[in-house]
Amino acid sequence: MKVMLLRWAVVVLLAYFFVPWLFGANAYLMSLIVASLVIGGVALAWALLGNLGGMISFGHSAFFGVGAYVSALLAINADFPIWLAMVCGGIGALLVSVLMLPTLRLKGPYFAIAILAYAQIFRIIATEWRSLTNGVAGLSSIPSLPAVLWWESGSKISSYLIVVTLVFAFILVYRWVANSHYGLALRAMHESEDATRVVGVNSTLLKAAMLLLSACMTGMIGAFNAHYINFLEPDYAFGGVWIVIPIVAAIFGGYRTIWGPLVGAVVVYLVDQLLFKNIFPSGHQIILGIILVVMILFSPGGLLPLLTVRTRKRTC
Repeated sequence: MKVMLLRWAVVVLLAYFFVPWLFGANAYLMSLIVASLVIGGVALAWALLGNLGGMISFGHSAFFGVGAYVSALLAINADFPIWLAMVCGGIGALLVSVLMLPTLRLKGPYFAIAILAYAQIFRIIATEWRSLTNGVAGLSSIPSLPAVLWWESGSKISSYLIVVTLVFAFILVYRWVANSHYGLALRAMHESEDATRVVGVNSTLLKAAMLLLSACMTGMIGAFNAHYINFLEPDYAFGGVWIVIPIVAAIFGGYRTIWGPLVGAVVVYLVDQLLFKNIFPSGHQIILGIILVVMILFSPGGLLPLLTVRTRKRTC
């Protein structure tokens, strides 16, 4: 317990003090860090559904886009405070995921494709419902994120502190679910869903809860991103980038661990933008694909489990 608290103290110290102090003056680098944390938030939500819920989704961009639009529209048209609008964005994504509950009858690739279809449906709705979303012209002048401490509203450091707090909250929720009796039941379902039903576990209800929770988390990250960039249009909000890169990040970091998706997102995105993009401006993401394949072949569990094993070997 003491070791765990010490680790959390170190992580919090690094995140809230060391990063702003070291990189705060570099607006470009801070913007990349914020973007990597946005991807990390989506990766965590995706991994929660995949790891605990046992369902692989290709449609989290639906939750991301709905959360972004709900928050932006409430802030613009109803003058909602940003914090409340972001919470409503998460709730909006949760309510949308209720429409997807019938897909829980599907398994494997069929579930993944069905969720992907929903993402395309919501993208088309956002494009065609011009009276509400302004269609392909998009929403501009979305209110900026509130000020944090002495940093002004919309500043990179202020935005960073908000998103890192949001991601840490996701990790705590993920950890609580994983360590609860619900997490135990979910892990048992992976071994034999029929056997867990025999002992009285409602597998459908647990899967539905994971889908709702994952959608809410993704919607809140989407809401944050809308207020961070101050602009929104359907192809961006519901774009495939909000599911492809988080999946790559989660698998690379280790989607069966709690910290793996976040570590994977930060490493994958920053290395891609700072290194590979400068070397290969037009085809830099191909390198990410190659690295992911190598990682899957030599360490299927991901980067974080690999580092943990090596650390233990050195300690022994």
